[in-house]
Amino acid sequence: MKLQAFRWTAAAAIALAALNTAPAGAQSLNGAGASFPAPVYAQWAYQYKELTKVQVNYQSIGSGGGIAQIKAKTVDFGASDAPLQKSQLNESNLVQFPMIMGGVVPVVNVEGVAAGGMTLSNAVLADIFLGRVTKWNDPAIAGLNKGISLPDKDITVVRRSDGSGTTNIFTDYLAKVSVRWKEDVGVGKTVNWPVGVGAKGNEGVAAQVRQISGSIGYVEYAYAVQGKMSFVKLLNRDGGEVAPSVASFQAAAVNAAWKPEQGFALFLTDQPGKESWPITGASYILVQKQQAKAETASAMFKFFDWAYKHGKETAEKLHYVAMPDNVVQMVEAVWAKEIAADGKPVWPAN
Repeated sequence: MKLQAFRWTAAAAIALAALNTAPAGAQSLNGAGASFPAPVYAQWAYQYKELTKVQVNYQSIGSGGGIAQIKAKTVDFGASDAPLQKSQLNESNLVQFPMIMGGVVPVVNVEGVAAGGMTLSNAVLADIFLGRVTKWNDPAIAGLNKGISLPDKDITVVRRSDGSGTTNIFTDYLAKVSVRWKEDVGVGKTVNWPVGVGAKGNEGVAAQVRQISGSIGYVEYAYAVQGKMSFVKLLNRDGGEVAPSVASFQAAAVNAAWKPEQGFALFLTDQPGKESWPITGASYILVQKQQAKAETASAMFKFFDWAYKHGKETAEKLHYVAMPDNVVQMVEAVWAKEIAADGKPVWPAN
């Protein structure tokens, strides 16, 4: 990652940690959930506070935690990479909309393998996480990487231990490309992992992979870049050998069919196109349909609107894909139609 992006992230972390230093009477917003988008949310919050003095506190606790907290009304907004279905939204009186897109990336700690230096196929990656391929010099891996000297070393799988939207995206991908994974493990924010060492959050998985020689895990791309980790290339469904990048995430998202009436729930995994990164996903915001405080609701949706319209450059520098303008228009139409405080629409904000 560029040095400037590192500085931004560090500054954002400092700003978000100092929650009690805001000026008296300053508006404060509280959110919690997915670690997948945490780097860009932190930077948006830092920039927005500099502009408006409105302080946005975001806790990276995993998608499961974010869903639980917004249902309990202990935060102003929740965040999840695993979209809720319309029936689930209705049951809890919630509205859901996509905020950002990015990629989930397999990362490895194998001696002599640099970032992008190893290629894996769909089948081989699934078999590694199933515990069927257990050595780095297994013929299935070696056959895809003939120019690399692979060690006779055990593979240690590192996976999430908490309820995770990143896991939901990753397992949705594995279930699409592996019948055995679909039948034996399935898809979800939590699954019964066949093998592996658990870690909490994208941060935890990244730390474990860095520490354990011979390991492989999966993290949101920004964490791989920030940590200077060795990510792998993947062979996608159309035979393209692709590296994770904003361009390959955009290629996967280009034909996405968003459906506002279904809460925008959509998975972008295993999309067609030789340039498409196969483990692409969106991260969602969850809010209550009936807002308790009109002033807080107005401040919150002004922040989201600012992030959509002025946060694109920051998102791309942090290796995320901003939502297209036509999707933003659909989202804000839903705000105006479905979300209210004191019996009045919260959007457009006063």
